[in-house]
Amino acid sequence: MNSYTTPREDRLDDGCDISDAQLLSKQSEHLAPPDQPSLTPGDGTSLTPAGLIPAEGTNVTPASGSSTSLSAGADQHFPTLGVCLGDDALALAKKEERINGQIKKRGHLVVALFERLSNNRSTVTLSVPDQSPMERFSKRHLNVTHLCEQSWCEIKVVYGFLKPHMKRREMRRTAVTTGASIHLARELEANPDAVTVVVHTKEDREALKLIKLIQMVPALESGQLVREFPVLGVLDGVFFLGVVDELYCSESGELVLSELKTRSHNSLPHPAQAKGHSLQVGVYKLLFDSMVQGSMKRDQLLHYLKLRPHQAFGSELQSYAQKLGLLAVTFGELVDHLLVVLNFSNLQPIDKLRLEYRHQSSGGLIGTREVEFEETQLRAELMGYLAFWRGEREPHGVDIEDIEEAWKCRMCPYEESCEWRRSRLQEVMVEGSKKAKLDGAKSETPNSSQRVPN
Repeated sequence: MNSYTTPREDRLDDGCDISDAQLLSKQSEHLAPPDQPSLTPGDGTSLTPAGLIPAEGTNVTPASGSSTSLSAGADQHFPTLGVCLGDDALALAKKEERINGQIKKRGHLVVALFERLSNNRSTVTLSVPDQSPMERFSKRHLNVTHLCEQSWCEIKVVYGFLKPHMKRREMRRTAVTTGASIHLARELEANPDAVTVVVHTKEDREALKLIKLIQMVPALESGQLVREFPVLGVLDGVFFLGVVDELYCSESGELVLSELKTRSHNSLPHPAQAKGHSLQVGVYKLLFDSMVQGSMKRDQLLHYLKLRPHQAFGSELQSYAQKLGLLAVTFGELVDHLLVVLNFSNLQPIDKLRLEYRHQSSGGLIGTREVEFEETQLRAELMGYLAFWRGEREPHGVDIEDIEEAWKCRMCPYEESCEWRRSRLQEVMVEGSKKAKLDGAKSETPNSSQRVPN
């Protein structure tokens, strides 16, 4: 029985590039922290297409006739916190006073909430002493496209968490929604039969991803093309989630990973954009290779995703699993089954990495690029990116004096309020003023070698 995957995991490429394989789940991971206490509705309240990896910004439609929906974060269980957009100064002041009374009790979780409630302020704190971004934004794991956004501008990543209302607005851009539609249509081509399963818990929802993975491994082993292949695992001490657009075997027997990108411009991307794309497929390969080589551990998956191994599946999910020949009735049993499937599969590491660019309006192929995989270099870059998330360094923004970088700011929704850009412009002005004064002083100084008439 085929299962179908909706738009899901992570994705927003800048400069009119849409990373289609992970777009929809990216939409809300900045809007609500994924690791806060669960506010998932009770039994029978969410309806999820089976096997479909729900996007982190996808609305979860309740079952049982309810019309309520949740706009969830990376784990789809926490309501959007950007609630102060219409508050006036007095109302905001009252909220701050009330929150201040709770900070001592709730620690950094309340601080993170306060920042989101105050997201209409013109000034934000880009970093907090003695608190890493992982702690500040309540992240127990990262999506691969967090790194892609980071390679574009780390300051934009921070603003995405601190100003969720602006992030939502950006995700509603036509280029984003069009890319998501193209991506979904392409997925359904490979998996036309769809079934729907009612899920009741976080474990139910995550189980659908693992069931999809269990189904895809033998399909890939038999030489079939698969799309929306989940990848997960630990890299340099951080747990990552991702979804590969496409995996297939070439005529020469090589395993190829292909990532689809749609563009509003009928041209290949600028090198600054392509940098994030190459990083994305490289990290996908690291995760996939570690999975098929037996590196995935049961305890890691349960710990980082905060899942309960003894949680029984809902009746609908149990029925669906049984139709597929899966006897697992708890999440822990399903994880054990997945590990057996991976450990005894004959899948080999990925041989080639490929980027495919298509025009959004016409759907025509713009071009393809082969990505060279240099593991040593990639892991060194990864350590640099993760140093930010661990709080080992300050976030870095765009170099406004570099012509190859400065243009990024023109398409950024946070340009007008960006503290990084403002401070760098001030520095440039001060340095320019100093240089002008120095040059002026030099021009007024007599040339010591000049002949003086007798």
